[in-house]
Amino acid sequence: MSTEPGTTPAPAPAPGPSHSPAHGSRIHGCLLGGALGDSLGYAVEFDSISAIRARFGPAGLQDFSALDAASPFSDDTQMTLYTADGLLEALEWANDGVSADINACLWLAYLRWLGTQGVAVPASAPVQPPRWIDGQDVLKNRRAPGNACLSGLATGEMGTVQRPVNPESKGCGTVMRSAPFGLIPHLEPETVYKLSSDAASLTHGHPAARQSAGVFSLVIHALATGRGLREAAESALAQLCGGILRKGEDPDADVVSRLEAALRLAGDKPGPGDRLSPEDLVRELGEGWVAEEALAVALYAVLATAPGTGTETATAAGAAEERAEAHFRAAIAVAVNHSGDSDSTASIAGNILGAYYGEQCLPAGWLAALEAPEVIRGMASRLAAVTGS
Repeated sequence: MSTEPGTTPAPAPAPGPSHSPAHGSRIHGCLLGGALGDSLGYAVEFDSISAIRARFGPAGLQDFSALDAASPFSDDTQMTLYTADGLLEALEWANDGVSADINACLWLAYLRWLGTQGVAVPASAPVQPPRWIDGQDVLKNRRAPGNACLSGLATGEMGTVQRPVNPESKGCGTVMRSAPFGLIPHLEPETVYKLSSDAASLTHGHPAARQSAGVFSLVIHALATGRGLREAAESALAQLCGGILRKGEDPDADVVSRLEAALRLAGDKPGPGDRLSPEDLVRELGEGWVAEEALAVALYAVLATAPGTGTETATAAGAAEERAEAHFRAAIAVAVNHSGDSDSTASIAGNILGAYYGEQCLPAGWLAALEAPEVIRGMASRLAAVTGS
């Protein structure tokens, strides 16, 4: 880049997208990115890191091309899409001038998901007419659903913060489904957090499950409004500790400590040599089976692989897209390759990067291997349309 004599070159652009993605692209990127991470991670969800290395080599599973057949997505993507549908129904009612109980819409959506898993919907539960999502056969496969999600819904009781189902459960089933709450525009952070944490209470009663889901949705919300990756994570944690909780509720110590550790370990300007080994990742942040661990691992994967200060010009769109895709690949590899809940940690990481970059970060070859992309795009398009995106 040339400059006039005597002038000072403009500073290099800060890390991040070379443009601000349209909100519709963020919605598509978030849902598709989560499904890609989920699908790659699902291939090794119950494998130890030693088993992953024995199967795929020292670097572990890096790409769909290493699989004999494309890996399907799991209950993580199923429940994320049903979360989107519950919100979609509430927004449709609102656009028609009718006030709807948003958490009731989500509960009914989750009950319809329960029916796809071969579990009888309790007779005491309200009956709802089927919606578009219920006609998608790919969502009717049972893909290792979480026990608390199944048992909480099978009670036929609409769990609340005051009257929780599974009061001791803090499994990651709350976090992995909660990205859509952050994708609804024009909401205050307090509303995003409340919607997400209330919906978590439908199946999980432990405060850590509720708070982790709320923090994750706040991260997505911050990214969707143009904030940077680390800024979004730090802001969400600060809000958790700074008064966004219900009166009389304290931040869960495990949630705070895990998220603080993820931010600290990722560092402000990490380099490839600074990344934790899969063994150290689990030792420091956990395996991801519980809510705060899954969120912490995903945040670490995203932040520890983030590019440094940009060197391309703002007009070098091709270079920016390559950089975004490289970041997506690197983050998903970290989120997948550890002993633990690989599909949930990678799904959350994929949601985060898709919301940040929009669709430009998604590898074309991975999208070609993705199961039923038209279903995910169909839900994303419906959510984008109803929000005016």
